[in-house]
Amino acid sequence: MGEFIVIIAMMMAMTALSIDIMLPAFPAMRDYFGLNDANAVQLVITWYVLGFAGGQILYGPLSDRYGRKPVLLVGLIVYALGSVVTFLAPDFESLLIARAVQGVGCAAPRVIAIAMVRDMFGGRRMARVMSFVMMIFIMVPVIAPSIGEGLLLFGQWQWIFLFLLTVSLLLMLFTQLRLPETRASEDREPLSLAWLVKAFATTVGTRQTLGYTLATGFVFGCLMGYINSAQQILGSLYGLGSYFPLVFGIITIALALAAMTNGRLVERVGMRRLSHAALVGFFAVAVIHVVIAVSMPGPPPLVVFCGLLALDLFCFGFIMPNFNAMAMEPLQRIAGTASSFVGCLTTGGAALFGWVIGQQYDGTVLPLTGGYAILSAVALVIVLVTEKGKLFQSLHGEASP
Repeated sequence: MGEFIVIIAMMMAMTALSIDIMLPAFPAMRDYFGLNDANAVQLVITWYVLGFAGGQILYGPLSDRYGRKPVLLVGLIVYALGSVVTFLAPDFESLLIARAVQGVGCAAPRVIAIAMVRDMFGGRRMARVMSFVMMIFIMVPVIAPSIGEGLLLFGQWQWIFLFLLTVSLLLMLFTQLRLPETRASEDREPLSLAWLVKAFATTVGTRQTLGYTLATGFVFGCLMGYINSAQQILGSLYGLGSYFPLVFGIITIALALAAMTNGRLVERVGMRRLSHAALVGFFAVAVIHVVIAVSMPGPPPLVVFCGLLALDLFCFGFIMPNFNAMAMEPLQRIAGTASSFVGCLTTGGAALFGWVIGQQYDGTVLPLTGGYAILSAVALVIVLVTEKGKLFQSLHGEASP
């Protein structure tokens, strides 16, 4: 069990690593390509996430038909090829295309990791396993910017892509040698357009799945807005410079603490009670942050900004694993395909919302804090509609199988 959780966490962490390791390189990339728009370098993140969103449509149905491991290995090969091209990219446009290819490849580990967990667990036990996965996974954003900063000390920003290539090759090796196949031959579904349409209709037609998928997309959009803006806000606005990775990592520890706490509480308290309380808290903190940002003549003190951001990330750590588990819970029979559709909708929406927030950066924290408040308010309304106006209700279906 422990080894399985570690490998699954490594698979899911590839996305966070591929995004957060880039952040310290933004100034160097901006100078290297001569970008006049200071916000343009954020597209390195946006294109990756868009490729990641689109790629998820492919791997779920393929893994339901051919098994989890073969499709996972194909995705990792695509990611490795994308890493090579990013290293060699002669211009910014080529780099963005290569980043999209990386995203398409990295969609396989994300989709298949969740499908494998759903193959083996259900209900609150699934949420508990996902929390342990998140606990390991969430350490990657803590250390990834420091890894990127360290690589920049010894080489050019292109070295970051050589590092990502190495990680993908190692994950291929672990997958081949140590990861079990969780999709039994007798459970594999035929691959046809009619079946895909039926599976998609089932996914979007399931009230719980659709509601929590949409809510996740809006909340995830807050995180993507922060990631897009983090280097400019912390590194430039607050003048942290080379200390940016350290502060970024310290803030992200709040996510790890939430994942640890969620793993201990979810089987006793329930997914709905924990995640609904976290979403209400997320919205409340975001509103407080907006009020402070508007009422001050300049940026809030660094400790205030980081403290409130950490509180929101702490709430986020309860929201994501439980919302994902609740979205997937009714769909065991089509777990891989459903995971593809759910992942595509959540990450595609998050990429769009995060890009909008990031592009509004104007030298203040207000676009970020305002984006947090607006998106979390929409997510709260969606959850209220999904649950027919009743929050914090622990349903019988959450019990462990």
